[in-house]
Amino acid sequence: MKQITVISGKGGTGKTVLTASFAALAKKACFVDCDVDAANLHLVLNPKILESREFTGGKKAVIDTDKCNQCGKCVEVCRFNAISSPNSDGKGSGDFRVDQISCEGCTVCSLVCPVDAIRMEEKLSGKWFISDTKYGPFVHARLEIAQENSGKLVARIREIAREIAQRENLDYVIIDGPPGIGCPVIASLSGVDLALVVAEPTLSGIHDMARIMDVASHFNIPVKVIINKHDINVQNSRSIEKFCREREISVLGHIPFSEKVVESVRRGIPVVESGNDKAVKEIVAIWDKVVVDVI
Repeated sequence: MKQITVISGKGGTGKTVLTASFAALAKKACFVDCDVDAANLHLVLNPKILESREFTGGKKAVIDTDKCNQCGKCVEVCRFNAISSPNSDGKGSGDFRVDQISCEGCTVCSLVCPVDAIRMEEKLSGKWFISDTKYGPFVHARLEIAQENSGKLVARIREIAREIAQRENLDYVIIDGPPGIGCPVIASLSGVDLALVVAEPTLSGIHDMARIMDVASHFNIPVKVIINKHDINVQNSRSIEKFCREREISVLGHIPFSEKVVESVRRGIPVVESGNDKAVKEIVAIWDKVVVDVI
């Protein structure tokens, strides 16, 4: 069983469109949407949820007003201005309160409280799901409002997908990774057999492609590049090719801009099922190369 992560240095490069197409082309695979901050792979895989579990990714401060002597030490040490005093409303009455959205769960307030009036409670961060699709099992997640993805949720759903793939004797785990270079990206890259970097021929796309390559290189993850919408700026596409040659990184394919992509998203299907044009043919050819690379 091989694990493949589709990533990009920035959002909007088309990695989810590619991941959905790979899901349709792979015969025995499990799929994971690790972009839990803005999950959208389910929009084109149309999953049927089989199992749902809650995820608690951190703790928040809670003040016991019966114990609180309103000394104000917690307000003084909170670097996130998450605790408000009775005097903050100008009325000089009421209880100390914790803004659950502003609280970062650092625990400092609970440590300095002289009467142990502050406790740290686990809070619901989101939910993760095991679903079934016409292409195979699908593991995905959804964060609650104003909750952050620390990477723990990504690691958890990847673990579940790996267990499913091993149990069902599948050939691949295909991961739709989050954009950027932060903790969730590292969690989606850890231990995979191949990272497919989807780059777009823009100046920001080239810059962010280089950053995510550096991250993958740091963890010794093999990298291949796919240039999406390569024909919107041929000069920048050539710059990407030159950059990859200098780093001895293979460019697996050049996908042209296609209205079929827009149509497929609107219809809620992978683009490789929306018709047969140059972009679709190139995506199929890229997947064939990926299969060879990870064997």
